[in-house]
Amino acid sequence: MESSPQAAELPPPPVHVAIIMDGNGRWARSRGLPRTAGHKRGAESVRRTVEAAREMGVSYLTLYGFSSENWKRPASEVADLMGLLRLYLRNEIANLHKNGIRLKVIGDRTRLGPDIVRMIEDAEARTESNVALTLVLALSYGGRQEIVEAMRSVARSVAAGTLSSDVIDETVVGAHLFTSGIPDPDLIIRTSGEKRISNFLLWQGAYAELVFIETLWPDFGRAELETALRDFHRRDRRFGGAR
Repeated sequence: MESSPQAAELPPPPVHVAIIMDGNGRWARSRGLPRTAGHKRGAESVRRTVEAAREMGVSYLTLYGFSSENWKRPASEVADLMGLLRLYLRNEIANLHKNGIRLKVIGDRTRLGPDIVRMIEDAEARTESNVALTLVLALSYGGRQEIVEAMRSVARSVAAGTLSSDVIDETVVGAHLFTSGIPDPDLIIRTSGEKRISNFLLWQGAYAELVFIETLWPDFGRAELETALRDFHRRDRRFGGAR
């Protein structure tokens, strides 16, 4: 697919874009449909957005697919979401691989079904050499929990004598996060008009630009991604420095 004229006019894209995909339930409710319909339509938006990000030259795209707090939702809705995840892993990996996209999953896998964990491991292994785009899915993920686990890992290394407490710095902490080896996001987008980050990439997003858009996730696509990137390029990123 050819890029739109608008996309051709954009400056080089940010290296890493992260998206909080919000609004599936409201999209369905506004149409008198069950929440499941919103989640299914949201899965189509994932496909469109991944394709657009790859074509626009984004190197890393992280999607907040299922938070650690989402386990509190009704069991039937969680089961539906896990079913959609299974379908995605079963049906989309071949297409990702064909298009040179690497898949990486971050989060607490111990709460996922064993079959889902196996599919994730197989997909990561199959796509690990791809370089067109790295798609990071945050599943059973929470930013605070990630930092706690990183601290536990650091503490174990110190206790074992393989790490001195004197050398612990931001680089050491970053190396113990789920996102080790992945650059911090330049841009975090949240759909549906909500203006919070909801426990997403708390450490990594320290200097990310934030863009909040009214569009509900099932309606998100190339045009909305281009709009967010245009907003990003209007920002003056000083990282705490003076003008």
